[in-house]
Amino acid sequence: MDFTKILNQIKDLWKKWTLPQKLILGGVVLVAVIAIAALVGVSSAPSMTPVISTAITDETQLAEIITRIEQENVKTQVTGGIVYVGDEKTARKMRAILISEGLAPKGADPWALFDRESWTITEFERNINLRRSITADITRTIKALAYIDNAVVNIVMPEETLFKADQKPVTVSVVLIPKPNVDLNENRKIIEGVQRIVISAVGNGVKAENITITDHNGLVLNDFEGMKEMDNLALVQREIKIRRETEAKYRADILSALQNNFSADRVRDLNINIQMDMSKKVVESSNYKPVMIKEQTPGLPYDDSVRVPSLTISETTSETTWKGTGFNPEGPAGVEGQTPPAYKDMQNMAGEVTQKTRTHNEVMNEEKIQEERRPKVDSVSVSVNIDGTWSKKYDEKGKLMFTPENKVEREYKPLNPEELAAAQRLVEGAIHFDAGRGDLVNVTNFPIDRTAQFEAEDAAIMKARQIQFTIIASLIGIAVLLIGFVVFQIIARAREQARRRREEELARQHQLMRESALLEAEKEGETISMSVEDQARMELAEKAIALAREHPQDVSQLIRTWLMED
Repeated sequence: MDFTKILNQIKDLWKKWTLPQKLILGGVVLVAVIAIAALVGVSSAPSMTPVISTAITDETQLAEIITRIEQENVKTQVTGGIVYVGDEKTARKMRAILISEGLAPKGADPWALFDRESWTITEFERNINLRRSITADITRTIKALAYIDNAVVNIVMPEETLFKADQKPVTVSVVLIPKPNVDLNENRKIIEGVQRIVISAVGNGVKAENITITDHNGLVLNDFEGMKEMDNLALVQREIKIRRETEAKYRADILSALQNNFSADRVRDLNINIQMDMSKKVVESSNYKPVMIKEQTPGLPYDDSVRVPSLTISETTSETTWKGTGFNPEGPAGVEGQTPPAYKDMQNMAGEVTQKTRTHNEVMNEEKIQEERRPKVDSVSVSVNIDGTWSKKYDEKGKLMFTPENKVEREYKPLNPEELAAAQRLVEGAIHFDAGRGDLVNVTNFPIDRTAQFEAEDAAIMKARQIQFTIIASLIGIAVLLIGFVVFQIIARAREQARRRREEELARQHQLMRESALLEAEKEGETISMSVEDQARMELAEKAIALAREHPQDVSQLIRTWLMED
């Protein structure tokens, strides 16, 4: 195909057309573009599925349904009273939740979407399709529940009979397969929700007694009549739990109050027993109050209101006075009068009668109170023992006293009556003591057995004493050794000094003898020849003597070193 030739032909036609023809063509093209854009927009928009196809006219019920669906983080859209969600799977799940929780509107048919109409279908086929649709959708709805892994639903719909008495009921059997670690026997609400789903879906007046729900083991789950004993047992367990929790709260309050004042070590034994009435009671009472005539003036420092005990709503006063026989009508001639015989006998007697009647009706402010009480504490019994104080005995010198068995002597001091009374008031305040309901508080004071504690303390004291004795003995031994060492050093130093003095004296005498010998030789004119070694030795001796005089300690250390080397 030659597109260039076609394009040229279109250009030639466009040049030949008049302006109205061109405008008409442009309008047609614009309308086509708009229509195509609208069609694309509609087709690209996400499809929505109704949760319940029946329109909900009650605004309150519609708001409740939308709120419950949004709690599952599902977006909704409402059009004409019908709630839409994103897809069919979400719709089935939300439908199951609404029906199981009783939020589906009355008269609504959640499975209306499964109706199929055809010109060629028979009534029998229509019933079969309806039953299949209901069965399939009930199965999908139950499987959408959080705790159900799978479900098998069977519905039996008998044929309609001419007489209602001969009509057999619709029966439904449901087999539930729970998810792992789910016990359907302990989740009664799930079973009730499944039963509601079946009743709402099947319709046709199906009754709860015609529905059988079992688990995969064949155990009937919706035998609620047979579960009454279990319900009663659960109720008793809850009541016991409530009583235990109440007792634990009272026990904590009492121990906190006593241990803060007497220490935790002295308050150990606490017994509490609470008798509670778990029955449901409705109490009605009436209170009568004065009638307010005038309210208090705002801003006044005193109360200037006016109250009266009651108000008069009606008053009737009647007074009758007559004297003499009075006029006693006998009625028409020939007719017996209506006067009683007792008054007839008094007709001709003179007398005086005075009668006064007064009726006075008062009204008061009446307040009627109706309250439901459950549970109620009947009585509280508390018994607690508080230990006294133990103190160690000391002698006049402040030392611990010991028994012949080598145990620390201790003295027990019991609580005085004022302390016991104060402790009892603390306990009564903690339990809201009410003598009228038979509460009982018993606070005792007797010593707690502390044998093990005292033995441990005595053992620790004896061990500390042994350690102290060992330390003192060690210190004394060390001191003796130090003193001996010091004495030895003093004696050795004295002996060394004496020896050094002897050596110095001997060297000095030798030097004097040499000097005297030299001096005598000089006097006699003799020439004494000395070798180089003797002269060096003499000079070294003179230097040693001078050094010994200036630094005696260093010289003695040097001589000691030489002696050790030799």
